[in-house]
Amino acid sequence: MKGIILAGGNGTRLRPLTLVTSKQLLPVYDRPMIFYPLQTLVSAGIRNILIIVAPDRAGDYLRVLGSGKEFGVKFTYEIQERPEGLAQAFIIGETFIGQDSVTMILGDNLFFDEQGQIRTAVKSFTSGGQVFAKQVVDPQRYGVVEFNEQMVATAITEKPTAPRSSYAVTGLYIYDSQAVGFAKSLKPSARGELEITDLNNRYLERGQLEVQLFTGDWLDTGTFDALLQANVITAERARRRA
Repeated sequence: MKGIILAGGNGTRLRPLTLVTSKQLLPVYDRPMIFYPLQTLVSAGIRNILIIVAPDRAGDYLRVLGSGKEFGVKFTYEIQERPEGLAQAFIIGETFIGQDSVTMILGDNLFFDEQGQIRTAVKSFTSGGQVFAKQVVDPQRYGVVEFNEQMVATAITEKPTAPRSSYAVTGLYIYDSQAVGFAKSLKPSARGELEITDLNNRYLERGQLEVQLFTGDWLDTGTFDALLQANVITAERARRRA
């Protein structure tokens, strides 16, 4: 299993903060944001990690993260010239992925996984795709999962104006190497992006996507309020451990 941290993009929703540095390098309590998704991958046993960054911030990431030796892993870096959707990461990472399975995590997503749910999923993964869903108060911001009575996923809709459930797909995705070919076959959405929801639906249509409810806490820090909440929650957790 290989890992990808997607840390590209322009960070327009967090300007003027992102005029200073990349969104994923902004502080969350006592460390840069990207340290949290990195720790999620490392805790899952992943040691070969591709970091995808924006061209004007590549030097910042090299200074902060280096080769990965400090973290006990090996980093590879690739540039995302233009942010054209989350699924683009698998096209950028084609050579890195090869014939292996891959876990991608978004560089602005924090997972607090006390039960080791992600590690278990990574260790037991064999083929197809697996994602996690979490109930949220603002599902229209995400890919929304519909379940049947047996809690089996039946549909995923990207940012619906009238969500048919409150379950959002979180920013961590586990796929086999089919993901590269599927991503290449996607057509840009009305937003001009290769949507990760479309990639998930390719697996779902083939009966190859497992959607598991995430029991831990999950934070998407893509807005000012969410970034503030992440800092408060992370600080409180640190104090409880002290």
